[in-house]
Amino acid sequence: MSPRTATRTLLAGGLAALVAAATLTIAGSAQAATLLADDFTDDAGPVLRQGGTSANARAVAGDPGWTDYTVAVRVKPTAFNGSDRFVAVLARVASTTSYYYLALRSSDRVELKRLVGGSSTTLASASLPVDTGTWYTLRLTVAGTTLTGQVDGGPTLTATDTRYVSGGVGVATFNASANVDDVVVSTIDPVPTPTGPPTTGPPTSPPPVAGDRPNGFASVDALGQAGTTGGTGGPVVTATNTTDFLSYIDTIGPLVIQVRGTIQISSKKGVRPNKTIVGLGDDAEITGGGLDFYRSYNVIVRNIHFTDAEDDAINVGQESHHIWIDHNTFSGAVDGSIDVVRGADYVTISWNHFDHADKSMLISHSDGAGSTDTGKLKVSIHHNFFDHSRQRHPRVRFAEPVHVYNNYFLDNELYGVASTENAGVLVEGNYFENVPFPIFSASGYADSGPGRAVQRANIFVDSGVPETTGSVVEPRTYYPYQLDPAADVPALVRAGAGAGMLG
Repeated sequence: MSPRTATRTLLAGGLAALVAAATLTIAGSAQAATLLADDFTDDAGPVLRQGGTSANARAVAGDPGWTDYTVAVRVKPTAFNGSDRFVAVLARVASTTSYYYLALRSSDRVELKRLVGGSSTTLASASLPVDTGTWYTLRLTVAGTTLTGQVDGGPTLTATDTRYVSGGVGVATFNASANVDDVVVSTIDPVPTPTGPPTTGPPTSPPPVAGDRPNGFASVDALGQAGTTGGTGGPVVTATNTTDFLSYIDTIGPLVIQVRGTIQISSKKGVRPNKTIVGLGDDAEITGGGLDFYRSYNVIVRNIHFTDAEDDAINVGQESHHIWIDHNTFSGAVDGSIDVVRGADYVTISWNHFDHADKSMLISHSDGAGSTDTGKLKVSIHHNFFDHSRQRHPRVRFAEPVHVYNNYFLDNELYGVASTENAGVLVEGNYFENVPFPIFSASGYADSGPGRAVQRANIFVDSGVPETTGSVVEPRTYYPYQLDPAADVPALVRAGAGAGMLG
């Protein structure tokens, strides 16, 4: 999502009361999981703005009876008047001088704090680079006596405190100017434990049905997110035309978006957090363009035919996390079918059909991306059908671990898996058939330097010798999984991968 032009000003040195009926819209019973949402497009302008740095400002809203919830907000500091100033999100606001808050400080720290009568106490803190002119997403969760704060993909802060049990929400600045956008307050729903594949009886991994949770990295609790649940708890809507579809994916708050028929789009369209996009039947299609994730999170994309994208069909980028791409079919993209780049993390790509695609999957976009990608880009790739697709299954830089398991590689003209630029890739339980170069690692690929790759329990039929080197972090340190026998993979994947195959 592009940063928006700032137009609205908070009252410096005082309180700007945002009335729910006017500027912060409280959802009705059809959106019970969303208590409040505002993108500030309804009246004076598209962001809330504190214009000066010479005083403090607060804006509050909501119900004093709210107890357990998460408040999320995008903030962009524009100037700090000093070395230890901050912008913050507030929760359980008892008064304008008493609440919990998560503060993003100019001293390159994030702090979880309690304010009582204007006197603050730090409950938890961590180092975090803070730059003016950069958008950050702040999330503060209050659940019973437990407080959790998180900024983008940064550290998660937790603390226990009994001072406040209920109250509304807000934003604040301390000798700082900032733009504020996309305020969302959501109730806290229990998250089902992700279900792994059965452990007995061949075959061990029947195709998942529509209500399943992901396996692999998208199931991991991290970065303030309890696995990947998409739009669970939000309204269910159906898109049958381009206008409605683009409106739905740009909606704030959880939403289950059913796609019926063909949606024609151009370029790549941004998807906001907490969405499930799922095709109805076996012919739901997005054609001409693709989906773009920019600092988004908790999104599920299933059962869609992606055809003839003029660039990438799906781009997971800019620190997006907890994305599950499952049971889709990709064909005809001018560039990649799926890219996972620019610090994205905790992604699962499962049961997809790459039908004669050219560039199937890229993990890290360039040899110069080490500063943003090292330590991130954790991706699980399982039970996909790389069907006469030419290359990038995937091509990886910097990421570790990337877990490539139980996929069917058939007639891949250039290569199967390429690990470069010191990436760490585990390739196991796959079936390679007529693949001249199943795995590159020690020699690098093209202009990219060597990476690391471990292979085990794979089957190679009429294929070249895999090139492996080094060691790789075990995915089991993050999540449990059960391998299917590689010999069963072609039948399993042919029967279950792609759009139209969900039970």
